[in-house]
Amino acid sequence: MTSIERLRQISLADLAALGLQGVAYIKPVVIDEAAAYAVFAADGTQIGALPTREAALAAMRENGLEPVSIH
Repeated sequence: MTSIERLRQISLADLAALGLQGVAYIKPVVIDEAAAYAVFAADGTQIGALPTREAALAAMRENGLEPVSIH
């Protein structure tokens, strides 16, 4: 079976999951009554929180994650 044939047989779930490990997003949150920015994996799992947006973006990049916009 060729690579093209294998790609044609990929499930929608598998297709949707391609590359998800490498992307994340941030959103503002309140933690202990203080503003912060939480980092979330593509599947919605919170993986961290930092005091500033810039710190959150830097931490994502340092850990090999690509920030994506979720407007």
